[in-house]
Amino acid sequence: MTRPSEAGETLRRAAHDLHPAYFALVMATGIISIDLRTIGMPALSAALMWVAAAGYAVLLALTVWRVAAFPRKIRHDLHDLHRGFGFFTFTAGTNVLGTLLALDGHGSTATALLAVGMLSWILLGYAVPWAVVLSRRGQEPLGGAEGSWFVWVVGGQSVAVLAATLERTAGPGRDVLALIALVFWAVSVCIYGLVAICVALRLTVYAVRPGDLTPPYWVAMGATAISTVAGAQIATMTSAPGGLGTRFFTPHVSLIFWAFGTWLYPALILVGWWRHVRHRVPLGYEPGLWSIVFPLGMYAAACHSLGTVAEIPVLVGIGNVQVWIAFAAWLLGFVALLGRLAEEYGLRRGHPGPGG
Repeated sequence: MTRPSEAGETLRRAAHDLHPAYFALVMATGIISIDLRTIGMPALSAALMWVAAAGYAVLLALTVWRVAAFPRKIRHDLHDLHRGFGFFTFTAGTNVLGTLLALDGHGSTATALLAVGMLSWILLGYAVPWAVVLSRRGQEPLGGAEGSWFVWVVGGQSVAVLAATLERTAGPGRDVLALIALVFWAVSVCIYGLVAICVALRLTVYAVRPGDLTPPYWVAMGATAISTVAGAQIATMTSAPGGLGTRFFTPHVSLIFWAFGTWLYPALILVGWWRHVRHRVPLGYEPGLWSIVFPLGMYAAACHSLGTVAEIPVLVGIGNVQVWIAFAAWLLGFVALLGRLAEEYGLRRGHPGPGG
């Protein structure tokens, strides 16, 4: 039986070591739940919704504890080129969960999550780039540009998706929600271009080793997919004046993002083969693996959304197949997560370390 001191030490270590990007677990689980709902699998979708909600609650509690008890770790992560942008997964996870709840009829809770997600993206949108890029004191940040930087885009587009989803059933605040969706979508499209330039320059100017091409590079595709979904959702806002001026424009931009994301898909698979097969980089569980699962699920959502809005049935068919690919990846990731938790729990139980 685990002693209270051992359990407390385990939780303290979990809060201390929590990766800023761990909310990608909620992002991945939430979007696949939405995908399953779209293809008519309500029971399975509901199960994943509860997993996403539980994961969000646990990660939120650990994050609050971490902020209160380990502020130096937070500051260190904020200035880390490889971890700083991971804080945007909180924004995206909040809004993906909010979108899922909105679709399930929990509009008030979803609206509250939209407020949290929107405020966090605005604050992080200034704090993270400043800490990671502008306060390097002579160091060159370009060499650290990587796929995780695209989570900045994902976070902004997640606000647009949730706002557009709520707009369809909103009352007096419909115009405000439409404006929020449009502004966040447009700004995030611009940020995608900025981040893409930084990452492209890093890949061409600096030497690339197999260990550098980590799973978060998949977020480049995830950002195109969620930009596609956001544009398609905005195109359905026909009842709000703010949506009328763009409903013929956003689907075209969404098609461009979808096409580019489709091109990235096999390229990222080839990069994974080059990294893990040719150069034998071990493939084990890490929080970054959820950065692969989320884009897979979001690509399915992009196919469904764009295919429906643009009336392209083949895209809907591709989305139906992609859902199961994403769900299989989620199952593998979740089993690996449970195995890692069991392994670490067993090790700490046998070797509690200092304070145990």
